Amino acid sequence: MLRAEVSASYQELSEDVERVSENPTEERGGEMEVNEDASSVILPDSELGTTAPSLRFSKTCLKNVFSVILLFIYLLLMAVAVFLVYQTISDFREKLKHPVMSVSYKEVSLYDAPGIAFYPGKARLLSCKHHYYDHIPPLINPGQPGDIECTTQRINYTDPFTNQTMKYALVVQGPRDVKKKELVFLQFHLNGTDQDFSAIDYLLFSSFQEFINSPEKAEFMKDCESSYSSWKFSGGFRTWVKMSLVKTKEEDGSETVEFKQETSVVNYIDQRTQPRSDQLFFVVFEWKDPFIQTVQDSRLFLICSNACSAEVRTV
Repeated sequence: MLRAEVSASYQELSEDVERVSENPTEERGGEMEVNEDASSVILPDSELGTTAPSLRFSKTCLKNVFSVILLFIYLLLMAVAVFLVYQTISDFREKLKHPVMSVSYKEVSLYDAPGIAFYPGKARLLSCKHHYYDHIPPLINPGQPGDIECTTQRINYTDPFTNQTMKYALVVQGPRDVKKKELVFLQFHLNGTDQDFSAIDYLLFSSFQEFINSPEKAEFMKDCESSYSSWKFSGGFRTWVKMSLVKTKEEDGSETVEFKQETSVVNYIDQRTQPRSDQLFFVVFEWKDPFIQTVQDSRLFLICSNACSAEVRTV
């Protein structure tokens, strides 16, 4: 019985060996399947190893891109800053070429009496009076010589522009008391003229007293005519001149004086009974206000923090 079991086991083993030898590829296929299963188990480790360098490369590339962008922004800001500095320097140099004027006002109760130089030609001074508070009394005997209550001075001198023609000037002391509205009223008479239009020239200078004290009055008047502008007033009208004084201080410390004027003209109604061929001239001089305007060169620096705020500094 034991011998029969051994024979049966041996026979089964022989059959298995023959089956394996007949199908070797199937056996190897099974082994390969086992190996593939094993390799599939360790595949995630190999994928992790290849993905990590790619991630590091992406971070490095992104960092480089940000660095380039920041460098570009920095260069752009530097260019803007350089442009603003250049623009500021250009504006500063332009302002130096055109200095700004600072203006101040000084109130006075009495002016230094100005000089009024008339160039009447053939006309004759009939009357000259000082009045106050803008009141001029009615004319008495217009066209006839009246009172001359002004300080006057007649002078002849050579024309400063031609040095050949002699000029005759009648210099009159102007008003002083601005608080009492002092004025000077003058009347001239021209007996006849061959011109189509008649007018009398005049100019203003700053101080009548300087003219009186000057030892060379002719040279003084030549300098005044070269320095000051001249104006006219016409016959047949009353011309009212309101004066204001402007002093300008230059950078070298010198000072110049200029007169500004506001004039109003009123027609004169000639009530003389007989027809006349002569001309009457009426003119009034008065100070406009008690303020002397002083103009001085200044250099201004404008520092703006934004479009809505600015600070001005005067040097």
